[in-house]
Order: sequence, then structure tokens, then C-alpha cells
Amino acid sequence: MIDLHTHTVLSDGVLLPSELIRRCEARGYRCLVVADHVDTGTAEMVIPVLVKVCNDIAPTTKMKLKPGVELTHVRPEHYGDLVKRVRDLGAEVVVAHGETIVEPVIAGTNRAAIEAGVDVLGHPGLMTREDVELAAARGVCLEISGRRGHSLTNGHVVKLALEVGADLVFGTDTHAPDDLVSRVMAETIARGAGLSVADTKKLFVTAERFFE
Repeated sequence: MIDLHTHTVLSDGVLLPSELIRRCEARGYRCLVVADHVDTGTAEMVIPVLVKVCNDIAPTTKMKLKPGVELTHVRPEHYGDLVKRVRDLGAEVVVAHGETIVEPVIAGTNRAAIEAGVDVLGHPGLMTREDVELAAARGVCLEISGRRGHSLTNGHVVKLALEVGADLVFGTDTHAPDDLVSRVMAETIARGAGLSVADTKKLFVTAERFFE
């Protein structure tokens, strides 16, 4: 299993970073991004902690670890500067909290995040074809979400991504231990969203590139 989208007590998760990492390790995960929610005011508090924990644990485990962030309910106007800032602070994978249909994300967030050069557009909701085309051109991955609510538009995202040729990845959006899923379940969710067996395998090939 490769997961690019998980959270800890440093934002709205329930586990310490070290416990999240250990639980994923015990489940046989190969690669993990710890990507806590941040905004313009919390990036400096959260990212250095994630960088330290990942650096401390990485030499002791076979699982590949990356510190990341999820930019959450950030104003579209702030994306450009904030993406650069979080990368400078050490976030190696930048996820944007996309326009999910179950939260009041500001319209235009998907476009702003893609233009700012995030790595992954998380749970992007009812994306426009134009935004999917831009994501494909900019190399921004679109997320198939394993999280309740966010997953309701997986099929829409898959359909447009396949038509346009945009890259897809899978993310659990884990907040608690029960949110973690096996590789088999992740593949099942992806198949349910309309991916073929071959395209489902490709999800994890694409995700693994972040750890090379």
C-alpha cells in the first residue's frame, strides 16, 4: 500500500505521527506521506515537526516516509505564495484540499491549486474538464479518495481523467486508525470508481514516483 494523504494530531487526526507511522508499518505499507492540514498561519508550526519525525524514523524502518502537507480551505489568492513557502519549510509532497462536495470549499480552489503547482489535488469534487486538462498539462495528480463523503465524486474524477489523460493516485485521507485500508480495498474502491485492473495498478506506480 502507498498512501499520499494521512493526518495526525498535528491537525485533525487522532494519532501521533509516530503512531500513525507504526500502524501503517504494521499493516505492510511500503510508502507513506504524513500530510497534516495547514493554512497560512500554521505551516511553520506543523511542517518542521513532521520533517523531524520522518527524519528520525526513516533510518529505522523499511517503509519509505515523506513529510507533506494538505493546504486546507486556503483562499485561492494565497495558493501561489503558500505552496512555495511550505516547500521551503520541508514539505516534500503538497496536497491541496480540493472542492469536495461535502465541505464549503471556495469555488476556484481547484484551479488555484493546480496553477500554483501542488503535487496532488485531493478529493477535487465535480471538477471541470478545463481544470482536469490543466492538471494533466501541469503534472498535478488527481486523487481517488477512500474517505466517506469525499469519495462520492470519485467516478466523475476518474471519467474525466481517463478522457484527458490526467494522472490519478489513491489517498485514504486517514484521520483515525479505522480509516487505513489495505491495498486490496484501495484497488476495490478504484475499480468501483470505474478504473480497469491495469489503470488501478497504475495508481500506485504513479504514487511511488514521489518516493524515488
